[in-house]
Amino acid sequence: MQYTLKKSLGQHFLKDENISSKIVSALAQNSFDQLLEIGPGAGALTKFLLQLNNIEFKAIELDEEKIEYLLQIYPLIKNKIIHADILKAAIPFENSFAVIGNFPYNISSQILFKILEWKEHVPLLIGMFQKEVAQRITSKPNNKIYGILSVLVQAFYTAEYLFDVPASAFTPPPKVVSGVIELKIKNEKTNMKSEADFFLLVKTAFNQRRKKLRNAVRNLFTEDILQHEIFDKRAEQLSVEDFAALTFKMNS
Repeated sequence: MQYTLKKSLGQHFLKDENISSKIVSALAQNSFDQLLEIGPGAGALTKFLLQLNNIEFKAIELDEEKIEYLLQIYPLIKNKIIHADILKAAIPFENSFAVIGNFPYNISSQILFKILEWKEHVPLLIGMFQKEVAQRITSKPNNKIYGILSVLVQAFYTAEYLFDVPASAFTPPPKVVSGVIELKIKNEKTNMKSEADFFLLVKTAFNQRRKKLRNAVRNLFTEDILQHEIFDKRAEQLSVEDFAALTFKMNS
């Protein structure tokens, strides 16, 4: 059975088995009982994931044609595949589960926000992104690519860039290099007034990242709080902990 690539779904399929094996090896160094693959596509990772022992495995795929293909090529996946849009999907397991995927570039950031919604259940993620996005997620302060994704993800996870994946590893080759990252849930939660305040502050600060913080977030604080010297900085100069600490000073 053949399958067709759907540009509307941002599909680029991994064809290099050495890369697939390397990604699954990075996952297998961790312990977990349940695993969700997001967007298995033509099964480049699925082939290896189905071989993992003592793991309850599920895959979520939007494209019906790919589901038919996977069921024919990998019969073991029967009853393990969920036909759904990951961005609208219900949580697939009751207990904690690891996540893996070669994420469609056009929704990869939205997938991360979905994982943040599920973070109490997802202690581990190994994911492939466009390299620029992977670098953004894992970047540190005082860097032009450090932004909303960096801070929101790193408030809850340690983020490590693992390795590059060249365009030649895919069919069709994308116009960009890809990167694989690992997210591991932090044992100690970042102390913040509330997640809602934290998300609001970070998004507001970076929406006008060239401005001093004082001007970018003026509507979230009283005038006397805004006199603190931290507000002389720009958003990219603040650490995750700086943002979290500032939530306690926000207008209630």
